[in-house]
Amino acid sequence: MFGFSIMKILFTIAVVVVVWQGFKWLKRREAVAEVRAKKSLNRESPSARDDVEEMVPCPDCGAYIAKGSDHRCT
Repeated sequence: MFGFSIMKILFTIAVVVVVWQGFKWLKRREAVAEVRAKKSLNRESPSARDDVEEMVPCPDCGAYIAKGSDHRCT
């Protein structure tokens, strides 16, 4: 009635396996790209931190200034 045959069943199984393996490959590729991105961020972090200065509030006026800088309240 439905016309099922061994060839149709095997073909359907093969299509399911190929799609499943394709998704596994894409997920693995995404994970590798994420690891590489994290590694590149870790390499760039020390140089980016060199440009950052700690800010402290001025005891007189409350304005935030770079730590150790000369500040005159007006």
